Amino acid sequence: MRFYTRKRRAPSIIIVSLIDILAILLIFFIVTTTFQKKQPQLQINLPESKTAEQSPAEKSDPLVLRIKSSEEITLDEKAVTIDTLTATLISLREKSPDRPIAMQADRDAPFGVVVKALDALKAAGVKNIPAFTQPQDAK
Repeated sequence: MRFYTRKRRAPSIIIVSLIDILAILLIFFIVTTTFQKKQPQLQINLPESKTAEQSPAEKSDPLVLRIKSSEEITLDEKAVTIDTLTATLISLREKSPDRPIAMQADRDAPFGVVVKALDALKAAGVKNIPAFTQPQDAK
């Protein structure tokens, strides 16, 4: 007596669906990384200005001096005090003298601290300091 036996097929992996999943994951990672922005450590409420102008794009990222209050001052994302600001600026200017410096002061920052920061910038030899503002909402 002869029994019919089926031949077993060799197991195979369907690669088409794996390629589709890989392509979707690749597109997802590309899109999510392009939308990331460098977020400052301090949340600053910029003052509004009617006459502010958009400056042309710089070739290099500027060093940003952020002033939130007398205790919260950062230079290039590193916390500094108002007393050590001049020395820090001089050392950073020696490393990269062509890198521009910009100031971003909170609208509630004490005016005396802003003036001390401007004095430190002047003592470090920085001229023409742009300040960040936000456009005033048209009402």
